[in-house]
Amino acid sequence: MLSWKKRAMAACIHTKPILQRLLALGCLVAAAACSREAPDAAALPKSNAKAAPAVAQAAPPPQIVAGRVGSAAQAFKIETFLQPDRPLKPRDYVWDAEGAPKGALRIVVDIEAQRLYVYRGGVEIGRSTLIYGADDKPTPMGTFPILEKDADHVSNLYDAEMPYMLRLTWDGIAIHGSEVDEWAATNGCIGVPDEFAALLFAEAKLGDQVLVTNGWMTEIYDA
Repeated sequence: MLSWKKRAMAACIHTKPILQRLLALGCLVAAAACSREAPDAAALPKSNAKAAPAVAQAAPPPQIVAGRVGSAAQAFKIETFLQPDRPLKPRDYVWDAEGAPKGALRIVVDIEAQRLYVYRGGVEIGRSTLIYGADDKPTPMGTFPILEKDADHVSNLYDAEMPYMLRLTWDGIAIHGSEVDEWAATNGCIGVPDEFAALLFAEAKLGDQVLVTNGWMTEIYDA
């Protein structure tokens, strides 16, 4: 359409005066038609839709809005939260699965808060401090299914023990037991205290979903 309009405008310049007016009128009509067919993008109404969260595997992720209790709690169907008697320090964790309904686990890793949360049947049953990937090897964000379990895993990339390993990706990212120190970091994995890793390993099943995010339910956990 644009190339046709340019040719029509060129014709307007080189024809006789009586035809110039007719062609000029035709050019104006064509230009108006172009404007109607291809409206300016800035004039289009903006969509309220948000981008879907990153997904590492084909399994559909829960729809999570980090830091918004209503959406997050509804998606994970969370009804009950643990209430530790003091803030957790590095290497600390809490675990209480007694009375929690049976069902699939939902695990949330909050990188910013350095916390891992475990839910089952709408009840929080575990919470732990953690370490995560260093700046040059960051822990990836997204929703991941547990692909593999290995209680005595040794990394073939780093020749390092990774006890109670729950694999999240096939390129080496996993949750596993680790020395959790305030200044420690991993090569991208999520490290939790060994005792907590053993409890989580015993409960988790292949296919259980792990969300890695920032700012998870801050209205609850930062209160």
